Amino acid sequence: MTEMTLGKALGAGLAQAMRDDDKVVILGEDIGRLGGVFRITDGLIDEFGAARVIDTPLAESGIVGTAVGLAFRGYRPVVEIQFDGFVYPAFDQIVSQVAKLHYRTQGRVKMPITIRIPWAGGIGAAEHHSESPEAYFVHTAGLRVVAVSNPEDAYRCLRQAIASDDPVIFFEPKRLYHHKGDVDLDAPLADTVPMGLAHVVRRGADATVLTYGAMVSTALDAAAAAEEDGIDLEVIDLRSLSPVDYDTVAASVRRTGRVVVAHEASREAGVAAEVIASVTERCFEYLEAPPLRVTGHDIPYPPAKLEKHHLPDLDRILDAVDRVLDRPNSMTEAGA
Repeated sequence: MTEMTLGKALGAGLAQAMRDDDKVVILGEDIGRLGGVFRITDGLIDEFGAARVIDTPLAESGIVGTAVGLAFRGYRPVVEIQFDGFVYPAFDQIVSQVAKLHYRTQGRVKMPITIRIPWAGGIGAAEHHSESPEAYFVHTAGLRVVAVSNPEDAYRCLRQAIASDDPVIFFEPKRLYHHKGDVDLDAPLADTVPMGLAHVVRRGADATVLTYGAMVSTALDAAAAAEEDGIDLEVIDLRSLSPVDYDTVAASVRRTGRVVVAHEASREAGVAAEVIASVTERCFEYLEAPPLRVTGHDIPYPPAKLEKHHLPDLDRILDAVDRVLDRPNSMTEAGA
């Protein structure tokens, strides 16, 4: 095991994928000589050269369009979108081309494109630098959507995404880039848990908390605080948002009977709404209380000084837990 930050684990995953397959190329804004705005690609141009680590113009639609052309010619392009809010100029290319070409050509053309997106808030950034657009892509048939929460998953899941013949939207929680953890750099990729499976990160009996990305750490903090009150929470990192591993989710819900889903993105038509609907369909007779959502508010992402009021925190998760357990002294529904 090697201790490294989530950011370094991503860089290591990119490097190993490029060593394993010379058809893997990476492209994006400032990823070459600068090493990326978050330094994820630092040093890769020295090892692999400018023909495989490609600095592009500031044109997201052009970057993804170029990746489509590369995929047509047998390459496995990895695109970096510099910030989450910058993906929108490339939205048409992603949903109209990347997601549909395999189906449109009756399987004759594959789109093994990985689109890396530094994502979500908590870093005190300016407008368009802290958004959570995952629901747009989850709604789009033909895309896999993955969100990692720790260095080990960052390394493994990124390599799996690049090796996949499906296009993958790969969300990286930028506020965890400096979070450290152990990474097994030597384990064969074939022996790794598939990126499509959820991970039970904490076993519990009283309620299930479903989440992903940076919110996994928040949910674990909430579970530790709840334990002091005698409440035993199970925390599941979904990891894959499309498809969702409902077998793991349903097995947990059938044991606990209570569900809270948390994410940073807005509440309206968010991932939590779909997860709750699907859980209810599969587990209705096991539910002891209505499932609840803890989300960001239905507003444009606020200025940096106000983001702490927007992001779900330990108290808001614990309030939802109190309500599904029918415990007194909870906040009002409007506060969740």
